[in-house]
Amino acid sequence: MSFLLVPLLILGFILLISIKQVNEFQRGVKFTFGRFSKIAQPGWRIVLPVFQQMVRVDIRVKTVDVPLQEAITKDNVSAKINAVIYYKVQDAAKAFLEVENFQFAVSQLAQTTMRNVSGEFDLDQLLANRDAAAERIREIVDKQTDPWGIKVESVELKDITLPEDMQRVIAKQAEAEREKRAVIIKSEGEFTASQKLAEAAEKLNKQPGALHLRTLNTLNDLSSDQSNTVIFAVPLEILRAFEAFGDSFGNKNRQ
Repeated sequence: MSFLLVPLLILGFILLISIKQVNEFQRGVKFTFGRFSKIAQPGWRIVLPVFQQMVRVDIRVKTVDVPLQEAITKDNVSAKINAVIYYKVQDAAKAFLEVENFQFAVSQLAQTTMRNVSGEFDLDQLLANRDAAAERIREIVDKQTDPWGIKVESVELKDITLPEDMQRVIAKQAEAEREKRAVIIKSEGEFTASQKLAEAAEKLNKQPGALHLRTLNTLNDLSSDQSNTVIFAVPLEILRAFEAFGDSFGNKNRQ
C-alpha cells in the first residue's frame, strides 16, 4: 500500500502544478514541445510541465500615450503633437508570435505615423480638423498592425503645441478677424438705419404739416429740462409759406 501512495502523491503534485487558470479577459497561447499548438480559452487548463508551456495574453482594450512629437506641417510650420491610441488584441497567437513586444511596437509605430500624417495637413487644417488627422493615423496604424493581430479602436489628438512666435501670429490674425467682423456689423447697422431714416423722411414729406408736428414734439421734449439751450428750428413748410406770401405781396405792389 505504501508503494502505491508515493506514486499517487507524485501524480497528484504533477496534476496540481499542471493546472493553469486563464481569466475571462485573457487568452492562453499554448506550446507543445516548443511549437504553437492552440489558443486556451478562459477557465482551468492542463499544461503538462516540461512538455508544454502557456503564455497568457491580455485582450482588453489598452491605452498608449504617445509622447510629444516634433512634426512639420504641410506649410512648413513646426509643432509638437501628442496623442492617445486605444487598441486591443484580436488574435493572441499573432500578437505573441509575430512581434516581440506588441505594446512597444504599437507605441513606436504610432509616433512615426503621427509625424508623417502631420506633414499631410496645413496648420489651419490640423487645428480645425483634429478628428480627420486622428482618423488618418488610426487607419494607417490599424492597417500596419493587422499582421500582429492588433485592432486599433480609436486615436485622439490630445494637444498641439506651437512655437511662441507662431502663437502671437495666430493671436494677431484672430484679433484682425474680430475687428473685421465688428466693422462689417457696424456698417450693416448704419446702412439699415439710413434706409429707415430715408423711409421716415419720405413719409413725413408726403404728409402736409407732419414735419411741423415732429418739430413741436421735439421742442416739447427739450423744454422738460431747464439746463438745455434750445435753438428753434423753423420748418421748411413755414419758410415756403412766407416765401409764397412775399411773392404774392410783391406782385400786388407791382400791379
